[in-house]
Amino acid sequence: MSTHRSLITTPFTSTSTAADVLRGADLSGVRAIVTGASSGIGAETARALASAGAEVMLAVRNTTVGEAVAGTIAGPARVARLDLADRADVARFAAAWHGPLHLLINNAGVVTGGLERTREGWELQFATNHLGHFALAVGLHDALARGAIDRGRARIVSVSSTAHMRSGVDFGDLHFERRRYDPQLAYAQSKTANSLFAVEATRRWASDGIVANTVNPGGVATGLQRNFTAQQKASLDAAEAAGIFTYKTVEQGAATSIVAAVAPEFAHSGGHYLDDGQEAYTVPNDADLAQHPHGVKEWALDPATAKRLWTVSTELLGTT
Repeated sequence: MSTHRSLITTPFTSTSTAADVLRGADLSGVRAIVTGASSGIGAETARALASAGAEVMLAVRNTTVGEAVAGTIAGPARVARLDLADRADVARFAAAWHGPLHLLINNAGVVTGGLERTREGWELQFATNHLGHFALAVGLHDALARGAIDRGRARIVSVSSTAHMRSGVDFGDLHFERRRYDPQLAYAQSKTANSLFAVEATRRWASDGIVANTVNPGGVATGLQRNFTAQQKASLDAAEAAGIFTYKTVEQGAATSIVAAVAPEFAHSGGHYLDDGQEAYTVPNDADLAQHPHGVKEWALDPATAKRLWTVSTELLGTT
């Protein structure tokens, strides 16, 4: 991996909000899907895009809550059910989409307090956070390609986390069938997978006009933390006390997703990991999180690993 390329920068910082990024933007004619848009960063991302004129689909598990959020959005917003842990539901959602798609914001995520599995026996965090979004993007590829023809480029935004720094992808035991289950490591693995997806999706689909980038929204207090174990909460408190991160508002947390979605700096370049509105610097896999809270580990950007994960994900899901 080259260390000589200059990192991509933008005018935005850790204190920028989604509204700051979109100031003056006109997204009329842009069609977007935001997963997990019934609360937190997802809801704010959808709200911000719609406020700039985009037609936004809120893809949520609970459509009642989703409709309530849509009712607060000043702009064109629709709601559809999507359970990322259910392969049939993901396929149904993708098949029901008609016409071009310009933005796919893979925002939804789940954190479990203990080991939970899907009906296939897959570990739930990896199945939801990575495999569900992988299947969704593959199912919507043709719509994204039409979106690229329509407007010159289509973008995928993959929401990861600083947690990715705790674990790469363990191909020998993806679903914790042999190792002791640790929800923090399982979450970390899924967040690394989110980044690797963007790397390989860009390699495969850039010729179709589709680029994918990964974002770290930063520390935001949302419903995602409701299932945190006492150990996970203690780790967050210690990280905040050590100055590793400062909690952001939801509006600030959504800003980097919006940068990846609309900023011209990332219109034709993918496979990057963004933090605080900028492309993050790469750090070795043995780097200390406390010393590099805004970096991205090599294992989350490695092309060979990204290609392997794509193959494994395809085999698990039976997709082409």
